[in-house]
Amino acid sequence: MRVRLPARNGGGRKTMIFDTHAHYDDSAFDEDREELLGGMNDHGIGTIVTIGADMKTSAAAVRLTERYSFIYGAVGVHPSETTGLTERDMEQLKEYAALPRIVAIGEIGLDYHYPDTDREVQQHWFARQLELAKEVCLPVVIHSRDAAQDTMRIMKEQHCEEIGGVIHCFSYSKEQALQYVDMGFYIGVGGVITFKNAKKLVEAVEAVPIERIVLETDAPYLSPEPERGRRNHSGKLVYVADRVAGLKGVTVQELIRITEENARRLYRMEADV
Repeated sequence: MRVRLPARNGGGRKTMIFDTHAHYDDSAFDEDREELLGGMNDHGIGTIVTIGADMKTSAAAVRLTERYSFIYGAVGVHPSETTGLTERDMEQLKEYAALPRIVAIGEIGLDYHYPDTDREVQQHWFARQLELAKEVCLPVVIHSRDAAQDTMRIMKEQHCEEIGGVIHCFSYSKEQALQYVDMGFYIGVGGVITFKNAKKLVEAVEAVPIERIVLETDAPYLSPEPERGRRNHSGKLVYVADRVAGLKGVTVQELIRITEENARRLYRMEADV
């Protein structure tokens, strides 16, 4: 595969990749986090949103936004971490959400992958965090695995068309993808799109308008081919961009430009932030 780094556009500004979903607080980055993040410009990465998955990592996301000018944050509690949550935690998330570089509530949602999942607890805190997003007027980053029906039901009950956001690491059918798009949501596409068994995701990406696609890593997870099995980071998004560009019939540079604009609309960021 031949992948080129982003080039300058006609106006002279370098077209940069926007990674809409990463976890740079993760211990996988403890040994070289500063060096890696310091070199993101050389990888063609212009903006990163680092995502909270529980109360501790939400606080870490806040700290990263304070340290790096190109990093923004989302705060929230992943469905698998909802046991033991309290309303005091919701108040803490609300305080974080008021900070200027926090741009979303997430990642939140439902994950029924494991048989011992307490579905009622997950559903309660999913709905509660959607309510929080409405309170603070921020979009949501939604995680949904093996829970398509309940995810859509709760989103409709909470009138998520009034909230907006992204379906992270989309894994359902093209018909469901278009339902989310009709609700005003974006579809997050990462390394899985490069896998040989990604037929369902390929069909969804082909069906979804390019204006509703954003790029993501989920770093340090889900490295794309040919890096699969190694630690992921934002610089590897060039492989995802190349694959999506091919599916949508545009150049890699055009795909990067469009998805950057999409990401800024998703997170309600000014063009020159």
